[in-house]
Amino acid sequence: MLKQFYPGRCAASAYGLPYGDFYSRGIRGVIFDIDNTLVPHGAPADDRARALFKELQEMGMNTCLMSNNKEPRVASFAGEVGSGYLFKAGKPRRRGYEEAMKQMGTARQATLFVGDQIFTDIYGANRAGIKSILVKPIDPKEEIQIVLKRIPERMVLWFYKRGRQKEREGNSNI
Repeated sequence: MLKQFYPGRCAASAYGLPYGDFYSRGIRGVIFDIDNTLVPHGAPADDRARALFKELQEMGMNTCLMSNNKEPRVASFAGEVGSGYLFKAGKPRRRGYEEAMKQMGTARQATLFVGDQIFTDIYGANRAGIKSILVKPIDPKEEIQIVLKRIPERMVLWFYKRGRQKEREGNSNI
């Protein structure tokens, strides 16, 4: 039951991921959450975000920012990094993920989602059939509704990590 919330992978940050490796394995589009995935909540794009999107664009990767936030926030950030975007995307509904893939011109198997929340970002990507990476939130200071969601997220992550450990132990007996 909890597997529908499991990320394909966990990482410390969206900035340390091996995007070149993903590209060589056929990934052609990356959908990113913004707040607490790329920058602290409400912050503008910084040099690190601009450099990441420039690197992705230079390797031929398409990008789309996908947020449940309002258009002024999302459009402003997208303009700073030169990316397509979706605002009020309705995560975790599939529709937004499908629209992002349409914007980027990518198929499910060639698309990756990177976000910091299990119940919106990862669950939605999984529902849409997209590979997902859960990153640690950039800033521990969050709105109360997100803080409350982090409590059951910890439980899901505990079971996820426990299952991954059992898989590794099972494979080491071969």
